[in-house]
Amino acid sequence: MLKKLGITYEYHHIGIPTTEKKSRESYSIKFDTWTCDVSNSRVGAQFHRFGPNHPFHPLIAKYPHIAFKVNNIEKVIENEEIIMPLHEPIPGFKSVMINDAGLPVEFIQTDLSQEELEGKIKSGQSVMRDLEDDDLI
Repeated sequence: MLKKLGITYEYHHIGIPTTEKKSRESYSIKFDTWTCDVSNSRVGAQFHRFGPNHPFHPLIAKYPHIAFKVNNIEKVIENEEIIMPLHEPIPGFKSVMINDAGLPVEFIQTDLSQEELEGKIKSGQSVMRDLEDDDLI
């Protein structure tokens, strides 16, 4: 069980690698990755499809990951094997991934509401989503 003194953990989403093209995918040129929120998912599921030039650790592209929102992202990653460096893909939204016994686990720190987060993504403030599916040829 994830436990570090003073850290709160709140489930955020599950990310599922896929090789199948999904409708409503968003593409990141920077990361050669497509992302798609699963419609009507009650658990916040997302599909991630990785291109041949993606920069991510092999565990991230191979296995599903669970993401937790935490109150102190720097403390939660102390003494952990980092497989995706701490970064801020959206202003006000920090993310990092660790290797937990051969499985990727993501930690997120943000004060943004889901509506604010979606608004920033739709307005183009995300380095993870450069193009919407409709923009792809």
